[in-house]
Formats: sequence, C-alpha cells, structure tokens
Amino acid sequence: MLQITPVVKQLLIINIVIFVLSMVMAQVADIDPNALALYYPGSPNFRPYQIVTHFFMHAGLAHIFFNMFALFMFGSALEAKWGPKRFLFFYFFCAIGAAALHTGYVHYHVSGLENAEMAFRNNPDPTTFHNFFDKIPANHFSKEGKDWLIDTESALQSQTNPGVAAEAQKVMDEFISEEKNTAAVGASGAIYGLLLAFGMLFPNVKLMLIFFPVPIAAKYFIPFMMLLELFLGVNHFSWDNIAHFAHLGGALFGLLLILYWRKFDDSYRAN
Repeated sequence: MLQITPVVKQLLIINIVIFVLSMVMAQVADIDPNALALYYPGSPNFRPYQIVTHFFMHAGLAHIFFNMFALFMFGSALEAKWGPKRFLFFYFFCAIGAAALHTGYVHYHVSGLENAEMAFRNNPDPTTFHNFFDKIPANHFSKEGKDWLIDTESALQSQTNPGVAAEAQKVMDEFISEEKNTAAVGASGAIYGLLLAFGMLFPNVKLMLIFFPVPIAAKYFIPFMMLLELFLGVNHFSWDNIAHFAHLGGALFGLLLILYWRKFDDSYRAN
C-alpha cells in the first residue's frame, strides 16, 4: 500500500491550509485571493512574489482535490525513489518551469494582439481588422459578437461609418487587457512534472482516467496526456480556462531535469 512521504505530506498541508485561509480571508476580510495568483508581467497586477505564491493557490475544491490527489499518488512514489531533497527540488523546478512557459506563451499571444492592434490603428481597414480577430478563436464570440464582427468589417469596407474604427479599436484594447489581466493559479504545472517523471521511472505501471476507467501503461498514458494538453492549449477553446502551457512547462522542465541528472549526476544514476 502506498504510504505518504514526508515532503509530500508537508506540501499537502501547506496547500490545504493556504486554500482554506484564502477562502476565509476573501469572505471575512474581503481580500482578493488573486493577489497571490500569477499575472502576466505586463499587467498592473503583477508582483514578483507571485512566481512562487501562485502554485500554492487553487481556484476551487475540485481544483485542489485533483492536484493534491495526484501529488499524493505520484509524488509519494517519486520521493520514495529519489529521497526528500531531490524530490523537493524537482517539484519546485517544475513549478517555476510551468510559470516560465505559461508566461512565455501569454507574451507571444499578447504581443501578436498588440502588433495586430497597432496595424489596425495605422490602417483601419477590413484586412487589419480581420487579422486581429483572426487571433481570437471564433468560439469566443456569442451570436451577437459574430454579428458585430460582420457588421464592423462591412462598415470598414464601405467606409460609411467614421466612428466604427474607434469602436473596433476599443474592443481590441479590451481583448488585450483581458489577456494581460487573466490570473493563473494552482500546482498543476508541478503535478505534470511529477506525472512525466512517474511515466519515465515507472513506465509499465497502469494508470486510469476517471472518465475513461481503462488501465493504460504509464508509458502510453503520459504521452497521450501531453498531446491532449498541447491540443487544448493551441486551440484555446472558449469553455476552457485552464493554463495548458503551464502544464506543458512543468512536464518539459521535468523532462529536461531528469535527462540532465541521467547524464551528469552520478548519484542519480546510482539510484
């Protein structure tokens, strides 16, 4: 039977205590728990300490439950294999890596929007208008929003409404501001690093998804999960508010660290 290991136990306690305190403080003292979430550095809400605090924060009961369950299941096995110090370093390395890749993706996305908005500002025509909103998936718009896109592009084409360009630019600015000021929370990036490591160290152990209860060997399960994260991250569906590139960042940095240890760390190879 899997036993909870010391570092995993402490991480579980810290995460749960911070989750409970954040909920209580939000209700009693009207303190915004997102102050500890991770914002894009271009946001006025960004603070350097958020790089660490965000991965002890969670958005709700389901979020923290699944993360802590995975921490117990995969983290305990890895800590038992590696020892407390190596495991704790790996966990934090993956968490920071998750934040780095997530921030890099947000920068790429926001920069693309800002460049497209500047092009429209300099030349407000249907082409530059279309180029901006092409970067936002169509499923982010309601029927009314889609009708507005069609009407605005038509007005820009015919040049019948001199105020339509200013209105369109205001909407663009709102989209950019929303992207900059979306907060990220959770230990999921570190958890995906643990998941990747578990798959590398215990490739033949059978794992199951709750909604697909069929045992699958970790060596197949883990790549499937990573491909799914990439698909969801690239497509940016409107119903999906998960930071998929944070998950991929945790897994990527975990992979790089394990490969480094295997090549250069004699103590790791001796385990």
